[in-house]
Amino acid sequence: MYPCHFHHKRAVDVVCRHGPARVLELVQLGADFTRNRDGSLHLTREGGHSGRRIVHAADLTGAEIERALLAAARATGNVEFFEHHLAVDLVTDEVGGAPHCFGVDVLDTRSNTACRFLSLATMLASGGAGQVYPNTTNPHVATGDGIAMAYRAGAAVSNMEFVQFHPTALFSKKGAGGGGGGGEAGRVFLISEAVRGEGGVLLNSRGERFMASYDDRLELAPRDVVARAIQDQMMSHASDHVWLDISHKPARDVLSHFPNIAARCKEDGIDITRDPIPVLPAQHYTCGGVATGLRGETGVQGLYACGEVACSGLHGANRLASNSLLEGLVFADRAAGPSVAHAEYALRHCGGELRRAATAAPAGAGAAAAAATAPAEWAAGRRGELQALMWRAAGIVRREAALAAALARVEELSAEAAAAAARHGVSAPLVELSNLLTCARLILSCALQRKESRGGHFSPDYPGLDPEARPSLVALPPRRVGTNGGVGQGAGDDARTGAGAGAGARGAAGGGAPGSPKKRAKRPAAAPAPAAQREAAHREMAVRSTPRDQE
Repeated sequence: MYPCHFHHKRAVDVVCRHGPARVLELVQLGADFTRNRDGSLHLTREGGHSGRRIVHAADLTGAEIERALLAAARATGNVEFFEHHLAVDLVTDEVGGAPHCFGVDVLDTRSNTACRFLSLATMLASGGAGQVYPNTTNPHVATGDGIAMAYRAGAAVSNMEFVQFHPTALFSKKGAGGGGGGGEAGRVFLISEAVRGEGGVLLNSRGERFMASYDDRLELAPRDVVARAIQDQMMSHASDHVWLDISHKPARDVLSHFPNIAARCKEDGIDITRDPIPVLPAQHYTCGGVATGLRGETGVQGLYACGEVACSGLHGANRLASNSLLEGLVFADRAAGPSVAHAEYALRHCGGELRRAATAAPAGAGAAAAAATAPAEWAAGRRGELQALMWRAAGIVRREAALAAALARVEELSAEAAAAAARHGVSAPLVELSNLLTCARLILSCALQRKESRGGHFSPDYPGLDPEARPSLVALPPRRVGTNGGVGQGAGDDARTGAGAGAGARGAAGGGAPGSPKKRAKRPAAAPAPAAQREAAHREMAVRSTPRDQE
């Protein structure tokens, strides 16, 4: 079930079978993908690929998909958008001894007021936790909010130690962290892997091509291999970047394939048809996340997850280039039917819990009164400290002693953040800091428990593969949940693995979740459950949160 890099065969099969239909659906919704002269979709190739298979929109595929989907959603007339609203915590309660989600508490960041969104089914599509690191291709809001909220709510989280660092982000002296002029602090500009797929080569500071010394696949080796090679070259030659050169290709082809990259590099005085591009590795993708089944379900009933926030089993320990967009499309579509079925169930059987959720005060209800004293500068300082700490200890290369020291400091920062939230109330800077600390703790704890090197986790202390190792699975101990979670809960709690799971924050390394039963257990009646029944239900949720062998 779990080959070398922990890809789950059923998840891979589902994406391969259902992916083409989802891409064609985007075309029907108006996505303008790059085409060949005969009108067929143009396919490109990226790292780790054996052939051309990637549909794209020049070099801004994600932005084009987002544009098309937003336009389609607005055209329906029955979808409401709430911009400048930050999710604080999930609204949860127990039904028959198992946790259920009934919506989310939200902070309006403009008025600094809290409100509650009740829901019969909730989908997390909040992205990853790139802002745990100082240099990332992720936006400033990628603070792991969905992962942290789901973890606090009792959902299992898997494979958090596997963080992908993209080999080629633009090195620029214009902005903080190489972010470039006018960009967000700490956010770097991504030089697409397709540049190497179309023939770009990597050169060190001496102008020497070096990938042949690391992998037979050269520049198209998997991202973890290329990122470590670049870092090794930078350290060996005391340089702060290497070069990516595609200037040997016809200028017309380069500009037609990479117009946005060419425009951004031009801002730094770089003509990519003539000059090599200065690049360096940066955090790019969180391979782990909320453990989900093959229809987006999590260990909390009524809570679904898709995209980078989720760990579906597709990516394993190291995501293959360009699979992230496809994964989000496939599992979002597959979650639609089950979420409708759960909503109908909740209407019939969860009336009392829904009424209780509707009458309880949302988390952060006193935020407006405390806004003036919220320590935004203090939170920003702690956030910067955390990012530097994580880069040193849990970056491309990790050592056990540094991981342990970093975890101890994260525990201290978590306690400080919880105390600040208790004093000042809920504010956006404190919510994001708390969530970043939770994700950092999960990354460090899982990394410490993994006594091997695999995919996005590399440690010279344990350089080889452990054939008995399994994907990590972490969950908070069973506890009675209520309708007002409270930001920061769980940040300093001991975590434990679900039944049969491994590599938890306080668990033994190398365990794995057993396969779930072929048939889903019948839902218990909505009645008070004894402690033993609640604990058994939580164990079942942890097991069911892993990808199953059937659809």
